[in-house]
Amino acid sequence: MLNKHSPVPLYLQLKKLLETQVTNGDLPPHGRVPSERELSEQYDISRMTARQALTELIQEGRLYTSRGKGTFVAEPKIRQSVQSLTSFTEDMRARGFTPTTRLVRLEQTTASDTIAARLRIPDGSPVVCIERLRLADDEPMALETACLSFEGVERLLHMDHDGSLYAVLREHFGIIPCEAVQEFDAVLALPRERALLQLNEGSPVLRIQRTTFDAVQRPFEFVQSIYRGDRYRFVARLVREGDV
Repeated sequence: MLNKHSPVPLYLQLKKLLETQVTNGDLPPHGRVPSERELSEQYDISRMTARQALTELIQEGRLYTSRGKGTFVAEPKIRQSVQSLTSFTEDMRARGFTPTTRLVRLEQTTASDTIAARLRIPDGSPVVCIERLRLADDEPMALETACLSFEGVERLLHMDHDGSLYAVLREHFGIIPCEAVQEFDAVLALPRERALLQLNEGSPVLRIQRTTFDAVQRPFEFVQSIYRGDRYRFVARLVREGDV
């Protein structure tokens, strides 16, 4: 029960209680959460208090609403470190998911100004672009478009791309990704991205743009990934160096 004599606001107590029920599995993923009215009656609080707790949990991605049906528990977000350079396949397997890939586009084209600058090649140079939908346990997680430039890159056009691209690069080209520079921002999913990722209109996504370097600091890949904002949380460990 909620403690009405506690200095902790009632909505925060209710929010913590619901979070605990989600964590313990009492409210499983996609399970229905009691409505504002039901919570109000169960805990003898105002509907406004119940609404505030539910609203914060929805905003944080712990719950989601379905129009005309109610409020439900969201799937737990996948925590991914931004400090290690791993492939999607490696990352999902390490978390106990079965990763799969659906090839959306594979073509040789000419590098735009942006891609040429990232890969340090002349404008209009040939690059191979591989667009893939990445899934975990058959659920779409990310839409990834990689543009690559290196000697013999055109051979990628005749290879399978249903697994780890980095494994293909290592095995067939001797290219080992050693370092990368990543940029993050939050945007709204475009119609095409929404369709492929099975998102609703107005859904936020995490956009990552990465330039990847080999062992001799040569950029060989520029990739843009669109991650589902409702399923991903990126984590970084920060260490203070020296005195300020």
